[in-house]
Amino acid sequence: MAEQIITVGTPPLEVVIRRSGRARRLSLRVSRLDGRVTLTLPPGASPRQARAFAEEKADWIRRALAARPEDERPMPGGTVPFRGARLPIVAGPGRSVRLEGGVLAVPARDPERTPARLAAFFRLEAREAVAEAVARYGERLGRMPSAISLRDTRSRWGSCTAEGRLMLSWRLIMAPPPVLDYVVAHEMAHLVHMDHSPAFWSTVARLMPGHEAHRAWLRTHGAALHAVRLRD
Repeated sequence: MAEQIITVGTPPLEVVIRRSGRARRLSLRVSRLDGRVTLTLPPGASPRQARAFAEEKADWIRRALAARPEDERPMPGGTVPFRGARLPIVAGPGRSVRLEGGVLAVPARDPERTPARLAAFFRLEAREAVAEAVARYGERLGRMPSAISLRDTRSRWGSCTAEGRLMLSWRLIMAPPPVLDYVVAHEMAHLVHMDHSPAFWSTVARLMPGHEAHRAWLRTHGAALHAVRLRD
């Protein structure tokens, strides 16, 4: 069935209901990235069971939502993560964002456009960083992707299709550089192994020894990168 939305509790919480033929039990998930609450139903579960389950878990949902990083909207006078560091944002002359001595200078005119301007700057910086990492790992791997795209995805940091098309989140430019490199290495390894088998992870380790620490960083801090509001 198509996704449905119900509300439970007071004040009301929105819960997205979806049915999966592979699910064996009712399961509830709160996305740390965007706070979306999803209740997955197995075949045969009724709407009444779904609502009762969600009502029972309402307090748990609230605790999970409260644990998410608070959204932040970067503006002049504030800071924003970039390449693993918190950089000050200052208003200045010019029409584009500039990185000057560890400070991000944004146009003083129309300050409400600062988040969108930073997003455009981050995309450009991410494109360059991703291209460099792809070239480096491609040489080691002996494979290159057929295409590379950058997006602002909410559910994953990267992907690789069977046709060899790589997709990366440009928000990775806010993380420490080795974290971006890890995601690129991970997706490049899928050019050889379209699974997460031991052979796949062996390839990732060959491309980037010590990748486990960067994977762990993303698990711990990834939600904070998505909490930076760079789009409406």
